[in-house]
Amino acid sequence: MGYQQALEAYISATNTHDFDQVAKLLDEGAVYWFSDRSCVTQDEIRAYFEHAWEVISDEVYYAEDVQWIAEDFGTAVCIYTYRYEGYAQGKFTTGSGRATNVFVRNGEGVWKLKHEHLSPLK
Repeated sequence: MGYQQALEAYISATNTHDFDQVAKLLDEGAVYWFSDRSCVTQDEIRAYFEHAWEVISDEVYYAEDVQWIAEDFGTAVCIYTYRYEGYAQGKFTTGSGRATNVFVRNGEGVWKLKHEHLSPLK
């Protein structure tokens, strides 16, 4: 699986709403920068994801206009517009923002997500 497929697998795993599926695609030292918090451990990342899935039920997350801005043998960086839709307190809601993802190839040659930075569009 190449880095493009790693991004697709990551988005698919996110849409399962099962963090164990997401965790399989994360580097051990993954760091997340969300608009309201930074998460630097797997437990912090898990808690953030699971809380978000509670707040927005039936959420569907997707990426648009993906651009790979840096690529080499062991690292790939993409930027994209993220969009989501789901239900908050029973009402349909949508949102979007900017995302940066950094993927690294581990010792087994598998691409893992090392960093994600999300910020809302204003």
